[in-house]
Amino acid sequence: MELAGNTILVTGGASGIGLALAQRFLASGSDVIICGRDGDRLEAARSANPGLHILQADLARQADRERLARSVVDAYPNLNILVNNAGIQRRGRFRDDAAPWADRSAEIAINLEAPIHLASLLLPHLETKLRACIINVTSGLAFIPMVFAPVYAATKAAMHSFSQALRAELADSSVTVVEIIPPAVKTDLGGAGLHDDGVPVDEFADAVMARLATEESEIGHGMSDHFRTATRDQLATLYRRLNGMKD
Repeated sequence: MELAGNTILVTGGASGIGLALAQRFLASGSDVIICGRDGDRLEAARSANPGLHILQADLARQADRERLARSVVDAYPNLNILVNNAGIQRRGRFRDDAAPWADRSAEIAINLEAPIHLASLLLPHLETKLRACIINVTSGLAFIPMVFAPVYAATKAAMHSFSQALRAELADSSVTVVEIIPPAVKTDLGGAGLHDDGVPVDEFADAVMARLATEESEIGHGMSDHFRTATRDQLATLYRRLNGMKD
């Protein structure tokens, strides 16, 4: 992938992995638009990174996704890359989760429904570009689900499957499909302090950008690279060990 000269929409781009990637795309010479729900965070990101463009949207809402797609194409007609990064992680075992369904469904809407919907909305525009790409940010938990975040893991496994199918379908088009597969990264995903032992976000983003400059279609880092390349037997062993299951 050419890192310069693009027009890129990064969802969930006001913090964490999204912001780290947006900063690096901007520094590489691309025009970058970030979107998110929190207007204050978006303004802070733009203030700290002159040149970033911002659009506010709640991707859990169908109407906001449709408005975002119209707005970004109208305002940035050279858009050629969509980075589906926005995500939330609710922690807790499934049978103990007493939250209202609205809270639980929001995780599915943002992690799965939104990226698929945005891909659908923007694909006709992207196909008009000579070099276009849909980048889906999934997770190492797409390969090894964990009991502490069962719905999150399920949405990421679904996005891995969707990325593979879409890549095959678009093989004869100008649109490539890349999957970024983070390990645990030191961000506030799931809550402050939960990922303090994860990979530093700058280390992860630097590694991803180096590999985006190649023709790789799946990009992991550290443990998530091990997960995505493991055999079924290796995955089964890791799954049981990481979930505290007896052999």
